[in-house]
Amino acid sequence: MKPEFHNEFTYKNFLEHGKDSEFDALFDAAVSNARRTFGAKHPMFINGKEVYAQELITERSPIDGTVIGLFQKGTREHARQAIHAAATAFDSWKNTDYAERAALFRKVAEIFSKKKFEIGAVLSYENGKSRYESIGEVDEAIDFLHYYANELEINKGYSRKTSQARSTVKVDAGFQGAPSLKGEKVTIAMKPLGVFGVIAPFNFPVSISVGMSTGAMITGNTVVFKPSSSDSMTMLTGLKIYECFKEAGIPQGVFNYVSGPGSEVGDEMVVSRDVAGIAFTGSRSVGVGMITKAYSAGLQKKFIVEMGGKNPVVVSRSSDIDLAVSGISSAAFGFCGQKCSAVSRVYVHESIKELFISKLVDNMRNLNIGNPLVKGIYLGPLISQNALKTYTEAVEKAKGSGRVLYGGNKVDTGLNGAYVEPTLIEVRSDHELVKKELFVPILIVQGFKDFSDALRQANDTEYGLTAGLYSKKGAEIKEFINKIQAGTVYINRETSATTGAIVGLHTFVGWKGSSVGGKGSGSKFYLQQFMREQSISLTK
Repeated sequence: MKPEFHNEFTYKNFLEHGKDSEFDALFDAAVSNARRTFGAKHPMFINGKEVYAQELITERSPIDGTVIGLFQKGTREHARQAIHAAATAFDSWKNTDYAERAALFRKVAEIFSKKKFEIGAVLSYENGKSRYESIGEVDEAIDFLHYYANELEINKGYSRKTSQARSTVKVDAGFQGAPSLKGEKVTIAMKPLGVFGVIAPFNFPVSISVGMSTGAMITGNTVVFKPSSSDSMTMLTGLKIYECFKEAGIPQGVFNYVSGPGSEVGDEMVVSRDVAGIAFTGSRSVGVGMITKAYSAGLQKKFIVEMGGKNPVVVSRSSDIDLAVSGISSAAFGFCGQKCSAVSRVYVHESIKELFISKLVDNMRNLNIGNPLVKGIYLGPLISQNALKTYTEAVEKAKGSGRVLYGGNKVDTGLNGAYVEPTLIEVRSDHELVKKELFVPILIVQGFKDFSDALRQANDTEYGLTAGLYSKKGAEIKEFINKIQAGTVYINRETSATTGAIVGLHTFVGWKGSSVGGKGSGSKFYLQQFMREQSISLTK
């Protein structure tokens, strides 16, 4: 029987049962409990054993500067040790029956579900997400675990059998299609590659980390996992992930946790001949740099990477403006725009542009800014001072050669963090801000007269991750679907114009410079990327 898949949807379920106050109480209690553990020193884990480095990294919350913990500053040597442990564990793990692996990861999902508020609270402290964003992210991690376990079983471990019947005649020479008296039995099997380096981002340190790591391990590979450890730090959630995997019974050496800078730990995984593949989510410059370095050294690694976006939305003359404002505001400013899927460019028909701007600005004025741990706060802090620098420099450039229509200022919340206003700007179409991914809450608005020209401008980017359209005209919708160059596309979506792909409903995939491989997470094709095909013919 085909396994059933159901999304976790924690907040939705609480809300629909009239228990939203219970949801808040559980989260608030988890926040208090999490804070009691802050400041502790944490090890790395290699082959199931605690490992310590000579230097420590202090991780602070972007919310108020609270010291979350002291973590090990791993080196190349620690990366080598973890790679060796993973390579050793691979020999037995790859031969573990696929059904056993699927069962183990369902157990991991159960553990995450029990600890979701604990992990969500830590996540909010680490990167400044609201309670809804954090619990939603843990839910997504749980969804990935269930979905990939189901896909592995539905596809019977990605192995199938075929055969060629015996022939009644025989020939002396072999050639294409030559008859055989004995016939052949053939197995077509997808087999794991070996050790994967999994390099995680700060903005979705639970869901993306779990998704990439599960994709590698459930298909029989082993993992060296590096959480975000420089500037934008999320090492404690990475440790929580390790603990959940360990509690579920993932064998020693199959998942290794190594904190440390990308220039050391990450780079060693890229150049090591014992690492078969890299799963990475982050900036295009880093992703392309890793691929270039590996292939320049003659290493044929498998790269499964998602590298950001400069995502457009087109608002047609026929659109529902209120619907567009709601979806675009959410997609542009949720989590301070620190999502690779965030909308950063909106093209609005000239006839409704001023009305759209007026309504959007009214919406932006009502977005509460402050401590994201507090109920009702929508915008928390930027992840780091470097992000604040990006924001302030972009605003100054907009003032110098365009218009700041709303925002552009830092906000004094009384907390030691980088709090800023959501910002709407207008600049010319060839401005560098239209081309460069910023990862801050800045939205560019431009007008258009011709729908086809709007699509041309929307596609005028090296990226192709997400895109959105608001239109009531069937012809425009058809043209948009036919011409837009993005892997994840939404039309007339109220909850968010470009963000919030739901596991099992959407797939999350980039085109062009946004990814390598063109297969997305939460996809029926995702797991196949972590394997290679083998045809095995047996004649008896």
